Amino acid sequence: MASPRTITSRRHPLVLACRQIASGRGERGEILLDGEHLVDEALAARVRVRDVLVHGGDDELARRAEAAGAHVHLVTADVMAAASPVRTPSGVVAIAEWQPPPLTDVFRASTALVIALVDVQDPGNVGSVIRSADALGASAVVAAGATADPAGWRALRAAMGSTFRVPVHRADVDALFDAARAHRARVVATTVGDGEPLDGLRLDGPAVVLLGNEGAGLSEAVVQRADARVRVPMRAGVNSLNVAVTAALILYAAGRPRE
Repeated sequence: MASPRTITSRRHPLVLACRQIASGRGERGEILLDGEHLVDEALAARVRVRDVLVHGGDDELARRAEAAGAHVHLVTADVMAAASPVRTPSGVVAIAEWQPPPLTDVFRASTALVIALVDVQDPGNVGSVIRSADALGASAVVAAGATADPAGWRALRAAMGSTFRVPVHRADVDALFDAARAHRARVVATTVGDGEPLDGLRLDGPAVVLLGNEGAGLSEAVVQRADARVRVPMRAGVNSLNVAVTAALILYAAGRPRE
């Protein structure tokens, strides 16, 4: 490995770029990766990792990053604290290039099972759903409406690399319904009150399951457009579950094998 560049100033352009990306003001397609595991997952998925800032940490990871074309920079603890978006920096931060692909070919497979998040606000929930989708065999995840950006650092961190393994898309709600209808995919809305119990859910052909906002759920207008409704039966006194937990339960109940 070539001698890495050393950064000692909190005002270095790369440090400022990290902070801009973390705040959502980076250039289009730029993402911020925090932690050795996430950088390693991005490299394994052949995501273009452009710059890696390291304070201590794994020399082997730095070598792999450099071999993949990244510029590796040693930084002081003070600089790492400025570049990292987390309260306790892990020692590795990277700038990479990735963005959601267009909403095409999502429902083409006869076994397509898509999880769609509509107006889900918490990026941690978005990332957790993506992780569940990867683990339990979903074909894709769609962030629809005002859902938090799946390319934001919090969502990427929660997904733990799954963003680079399962297709993740962005779309407005109308485009999502249009794509589903065009491929004769069944649209299933998750609800709290009425709806078919989860253990009766049958998703034999292409399907998209809609999950809504953490507080309000899916709007009635969206639910009315769906082909079916499903609910998770719960004990009296409990009327909702975390959206990521609900997604995992639905995927497990669907029983789709990983492709």
